[in-house]
Amino acid sequence: MMTTLPVYDRSGAEVGSYEIDPAALAPRINKQLLHDVVVMYQANRRQGSAKTKSRSEVAGTTKKMYRQKGTGNARAGSRRTNIRRGGGHAFAKQPRDYYYRLPRKAVRAATRMAIASKILDEQLVVIDDLSFDSPATREMATILTSLGLGGVSTLVTTAGLDANVYKSARNIPRVSVSPVSDLNALSVLTPRRMLVTRAALDAIRERVAAGA
Repeated sequence: MMTTLPVYDRSGAEVGSYEIDPAALAPRINKQLLHDVVVMYQANRRQGSAKTKSRSEVAGTTKKMYRQKGTGNARAGSRRTNIRRGGGHAFAKQPRDYYYRLPRKAVRAATRMAIASKILDEQLVVIDDLSFDSPATREMATILTSLGLGGVSTLVTTAGLDANVYKSARNIPRVSVSPVSDLNALSVLTPRRMLVTRAALDAIRERVAAGA
């Protein structure tokens, strides 16, 4: 079913419309797949550098603290044991890599589902054109406010890499910028709203048609 999206200019005035069929992007929204792909991206961001010392790594003598019998105390071995202050950990944490990857087709399908869900939930705003001769953060903030996106977490999507758009938005809180080629399920679903240019929507449809 075709969905008609209003197209706005930089001042927030409606200047046209854009027809798109969310089912052409994703015939259905698989929430489990979206969850799995988002968890994958989050896991791949983990640093995995937690480290604590085991009893073999703690500095100190391995000599038995006192004889086994006759002292009236409980049996005691090395000072490095985990039950003593300054000793090593019983199950010491070691650096680990959390990285894993789901099949490419599943990851691409999840990206398309995420974009389609933004359209169905009316969280996608289309702007006719978004370009700057030079970085202009104040102008970018004014445009977002005019479109009702002021103070709202927003992903700004351009057809290609645009340095001036990126530099104009990078200091605005909760606003991120991404070209169509870098979109993924996590980057699309994290912000509440998505601002796309008309050219970016055309690029998304072209990539879907090409199976990318």
